[in-house]
Amino acid sequence: MSCPRPGRAPDYTRAALAMGLVNLLWMLGLIWAVLGLPAVLLLALILNCLIDRLAASRRM
Repeated sequence: MSCPRPGRAPDYTRAALAMGLVNLLWMLGLIWAVLGLPAVLLLALILNCLIDRLAASRRM
């Protein structure tokens, strides 16, 4: 008696990216409301630098 092999897992990449965008937007909106636009711009710059570093490390 053998166990049946599981089927292929569904691809949730688009759903994960969409929810990531939703979460990023509400967090930036909250920071904007509490600390103002300069804090949001600084955080966006930091996130952009971190994403660029990650992309560069994956290219190597």
